[in-house]
Amino acid sequence: MKNDFIFTHPVSDIVSLSGIVTVPTGFDKEKEKLPVIVFLHGSGEVGDGSEAQVQRVRAHGIPKYFGADADYRGLRVITVSPQCPADLIWDDIAIPLKQYIDAAIKEFGGDPKRVSLTGLSMGGFGTWSQACLCPGAYRRLAPICGGGVSWRVDDRFAGKEIRVYHSVDDPSVPFDFSVIMVKQAVEAGADIEFTSYTREGHGCWSRAYEQTDLIEWLAFAF
Repeated sequence: MKNDFIFTHPVSDIVSLSGIVTVPTGFDKEKEKLPVIVFLHGSGEVGDGSEAQVQRVRAHGIPKYFGADADYRGLRVITVSPQCPADLIWDDIAIPLKQYIDAAIKEFGGDPKRVSLTGLSMGGFGTWSQACLCPGAYRRLAPICGGGVSWRVDDRFAGKEIRVYHSVDDPSVPFDFSVIMVKQAVEAGADIEFTSYTREGHGCWSRAYEQTDLIEWLAFAF
């Protein structure tokens, strides 16, 4: 059985988005509804969505791990990792991105009521932005070394489960960007856990994904 797919979906009459989707061994969407982890990559992995360029998405995080092993850590979960077009950021395509995510979940038989969203760097910003667009669509959020427009985090985030990761010495995205978003999310009533590192620079996502239970948490294993 094939476990790893390139999925392309039209989001307008002239534009499509592409990305990588993985499913676990033996998955039959007619018999089983699985949770979904959506992953948003950083600026270094943008591309034109072609089969060759979409492979860049595998560089870090969720598609790196589940692309190598669709049953990573024994989890039965579908992963959806779209590619942002070059010269754009996730904020620029927030609505088309949501259309793509919904289409992937439907196509591969994911459970729309159990969708988690995570991303790193530009994808950390995208995670906040996408959650602000439609907070009810995502059960759990994990933005890593990101930030956002804090006033968009309002009472719709009450009770939302969020884990945030950022390193104090990040030279690319200031640590305070996450501090501001966390403060606003706490005031909005979110259930939030903020992990700050001291010596990880901009690449704290490796430690967050590999040395904590974050991925299990996103997959609702506990």
